[in-house]
Amino acid sequence: MSRIYLSPPDVRGGEREAVLSAIDSNWIAPFGPDLDAFESEVQAATGVSASVGVTSGTAALHLALLALGITVGDEVLVPTFTFAAPANAAAYVGARPVLLDVDPETWTLSPDLVEEELRARARTGHLPKAVITVDLYGQCANYARLMPIFEEYGVLVVEDAAEALGASAFGQLAGSFGRCAAMSFNGNKIVTTSGGGMFLTNDHSMNDRVRLLANQAREPVSHYEHTEVGYNYRLSNLLAAFGRSQLATLKQRIERRKEINDRYRTALASIPGIQFMPLASYGEPNFWLTCITVDPDLVHTTPERLRLKLETHDIESRRLWKPMHMQPAFMDAPSRIDGTSESAFERGLCLPSGSGMTEKQLNTVIKHLLEALTSD
Repeated sequence: MSRIYLSPPDVRGGEREAVLSAIDSNWIAPFGPDLDAFESEVQAATGVSASVGVTSGTAALHLALLALGITVGDEVLVPTFTFAAPANAAAYVGARPVLLDVDPETWTLSPDLVEEELRARARTGHLPKAVITVDLYGQCANYARLMPIFEEYGVLVVEDAAEALGASAFGQLAGSFGRCAAMSFNGNKIVTTSGGGMFLTNDHSMNDRVRLLANQAREPVSHYEHTEVGYNYRLSNLLAAFGRSQLATLKQRIERRKEINDRYRTALASIPGIQFMPLASYGEPNFWLTCITVDPDLVHTTPERLRLKLETHDIESRRLWKPMHMQPAFMDAPSRIDGTSESAFERGLCLPSGSGMTEKQLNTVIKHLLEALTSD
């Protein structure tokens, strides 16, 4: 039996021809027509007017903070329930992440805790310079509530839409909120370039600044001239060609992941103690990963025991993000925590959700899930 992965690349055939065409054109550097086209096509898929293809979503976050002028001694709000990239990006520029818990109704940044934190900081005159919101597991944060709060306190907004390409909230596409956003095309994302990401914005002067920094801050003269430190963050034209082929089928990829999510919900509906990641009423997720929580008092198992049982059948699953305030690297960061993320981490599990998963593979996962959940 071949292994069933959590979210493997879904390669559909056109990628090979796209990359070979790019090779034949001899555009194999981090410049070229496929990279230009990929940037334009991602802009269309996110509703923004400017972008820079980069080596990763983390690189896009790093460049965003640099372009906003975030520096040593500044503070950046970050949801604690996320992958490490947002907190890491703050650390890259010498800023200090301030960790906030998430809303139990969405698992994204809690507007109530944001308001409490900013109100308290305003009284002492120590407001953060920026916030990195996170569209978690393919679901957008509650921007209708969050944006007015950030505007009131003058906090610059960077949207981490790494997991949310194709999702929407309040009629607006993921990647188009705030001053700028970051997208990821890592190998496990709904659209991949193998490794890669994109900086997104409607601020063209900011986009020019990011493009300069991503290209080693090389000045536009005939020789190599650098007046400041830059970064080697530009996306390859070859990888962009691969990504263009993937992006062309984004709608079908989202539809398939939704079908998988629906199948899991139907199959586990009768199992007491199993709940799914809450879906916000204000938008449409891209269903990047299907996530469940397990109540050990009702199911008589734990997420880790369930994960290990699936592993015996060569099925990959993964625990939910371990909150940043529980990570040794960020335990000393200021935080406002209400227990929501800790509970989700302790009880949560991500199930295989790849858009290339066959019906046979999905049936196999469901079969072994049900066996594991009903045998204890």
